[in-house]
Amino acid sequence: MSHAPADRHAWTEPMVEDLGGGVHRIPLPLPLHGLKAVNVYAITDPAGVDLIDAGIALVTARKRLTEGLRQLGYGLGDVRNFLVTHMHIDHYSLAVELRREFRTLISLGKDERANLIATREMIKGTVGHRVFGADKLRRLGADELIGRLPDLERHAPMFADWEDPDRWVADGTDLDLRTRTLRAVHTPGHTRGHLIYHDAASGVLFAGDHVLPHITPSIGFEPAGNRMALRDYLRSLARTLALPDARLLPAHGPVTGSAHDRVNELLAHHDLRLAEIHQAVMAGHTTPFEVAKAIKWTRWQRLFSELDLFSQVMSLNETAAHLEVLLVRGQVTRETSAAGADVYQVATPGRA
Repeated sequence: MSHAPADRHAWTEPMVEDLGGGVHRIPLPLPLHGLKAVNVYAITDPAGVDLIDAGIALVTARKRLTEGLRQLGYGLGDVRNFLVTHMHIDHYSLAVELRREFRTLISLGKDERANLIATREMIKGTVGHRVFGADKLRRLGADELIGRLPDLERHAPMFADWEDPDRWVADGTDLDLRTRTLRAVHTPGHTRGHLIYHDAASGVLFAGDHVLPHITPSIGFEPAGNRMALRDYLRSLARTLALPDARLLPAHGPVTGSAHDRVNELLAHHDLRLAEIHQAVMAGHTTPFEVAKAIKWTRWQRLFSELDLFSQVMSLNETAAHLEVLLVRGQVTRETSAAGADVYQVATPGRA
């Protein structure tokens, strides 16, 4: 899919986009690195509105959501349901805040329970930070980044009230709304409990962060952790291809015509990335940190050293996830160094 550079970020502009059939896209602002907005989708009928995802619990996002709903003839009190794709702060936190005031119901994939528990443990200080923690960076061979962690934490958006949803949604659940039925499909990878909502009758897929039109979703970026996040993600992409093709309504980026087209692009991207990482191990780079520094990043083919700290940590996480798939496929082996780092080597006959 090609997009003119001048239009690449047009989807982030404050607007309400009518997608037809009572579905509207309302982009809400984000203070996150590299992500300037998140799409909230309003499904409307004369009696009220249901929202796919909610945005981040900040005044600017709440104000924009209020304005968008007002353009459609609704208020925040008219929202019946937040159908949240996953527990990341830019999708879940505003739903929790608004529920206290308006008693709106929140639905979330049941396998996100572990991430909410882990997040609350981090806030209480009973465990270390499992996403950016020193222990994980040491395991990835990135000891030199540990001293910079306070800078990363200081600039992260904060939210303290990671409450449970009203409903834990299981894979295959049919959600009957006033105008349509959405099938909740479990698509782990981005997080372990990620859901997409498929409307087969209308040919629409509310994809969350599972399938994004401009960028490749981060893999396993979650407090509970999952070494096999990429394996799960590739399986989830294959599962998405098994659904009838549908219009892609992503959480970040513009609405596009075919979810299947983008899924095939994402599968090809990860095939290429797996080959690049395997070549890096063959060249003698053994830890995830060494491998991440040996390959190029982003569509601009940047060196690892050219990335900001947040992107470096994310790239490390991605590299480790790809190495684990190569391990499962028997292409590399993994051992633990004396310093506690994961060390990968090319598998040889009889050693895999």
